[in-house]
Amino acid sequence: MYSFRHHHLLKILTSFETSRMPLDAYLARYFRETKAVGSKDRKVICETLYTMMRWKGLIDAQIEKPASWEKRLAAYPTFRENIAHFPLHVQVSFPKFLYSLFANAYPEQVQALCQALNTAAPTTIRVNLLKTQRQTLIDTFPQAVPTTHADTGLTFPKKINFFASPEFKKGFFEIQDEASQLVATHVRAKPGDHVLDYCAGAGGKTLAIAPGLEGAGQLYLYDIRPHALAEAKKRLKRAGVQNAQILDGDKLKKYHNKMDWVLVDAPCSGTGTLRRNPDMKWKITPDMIDQLIHTQREIFDKALQFLKPGGTIVYATCSILPCENQDQVAYFQKIYDLKAQAPAFQSLPALGEMDGFFSQNLIH
Repeated sequence: MYSFRHHHLLKILTSFETSRMPLDAYLARYFRETKAVGSKDRKVICETLYTMMRWKGLIDAQIEKPASWEKRLAAYPTFRENIAHFPLHVQVSFPKFLYSLFANAYPEQVQALCQALNTAAPTTIRVNLLKTQRQTLIDTFPQAVPTTHADTGLTFPKKINFFASPEFKKGFFEIQDEASQLVATHVRAKPGDHVLDYCAGAGGKTLAIAPGLEGAGQLYLYDIRPHALAEAKKRLKRAGVQNAQILDGDKLKKYHNKMDWVLVDAPCSGTGTLRRNPDMKWKITPDMIDQLIHTQREIFDKALQFLKPGGTIVYATCSILPCENQDQVAYFQKIYDLKAQAPAFQSLPALGEMDGFFSQNLIH
């Protein structure tokens, strides 16, 4: 049985290295195409893969060069032993430049932060208040634990196949981290407001904002990725959100200066969600971060045009790097003469079960 799993582990690791897909999407495709791998083997293979991705830096420090996945697999059973002599960034298995950025931002917490980012993230759902209440789902899922900060969240100690549950199919909940839920609450839209989710993706935050409008007002979604908006359309229908529309890129100008709220959930390094995407920490580079900072500023500039005078724009990321968060807010305030509504929101995995998210409300 070990050789069977070893064969698939090595095959996945070797082929994934040249893939551009996220690890979770790659694994989903692999197992769809490889029917011979049963559920028990899939579970062990996935757990091993994610652990190896998290600790690849530490494993690499213990094997002969050039590194290979064959050598890494051989070293895997004992890679946590006798590591005290390694540099700190190696002990927590992070690229040196990324560890340095964390250390500069969080000098007292950097080790705990990196250790937290090397653990598996909890499974959290957001209750859809358009269709049900949190207590109803607690009664349905006795193992659920109410989230500490988000009023609509439930956390589960073990993974569950939610997608097969009747409650999910009826739109009673969505899978969403507590920090992401909290970012959505900073869009404090009231009935009658017009709200634009400018980098809407698959619509997760739009879905979280919708109950606050109570069916009155209008939600707008825009994203440059058609496949993401197609998924958003399905989710909106399942959730029973009827006051939302997806914007066509060719007709955006007519909505300039019309929005009470604009949410810019900007593309970012994703450093706050590395628990879920451990492969990403080996792909992030200084040049990538510089490009992201430039892109974030371009997107914010375009999104701001939709905000009416007196409206609020919410800048958000799933990054924990100040250069993508606080520094960007300072830049926006200076360039556009915006007033910040203090304090900003910043969550860290080291300080609780939430992912690392940032958001700041800015008044036009």
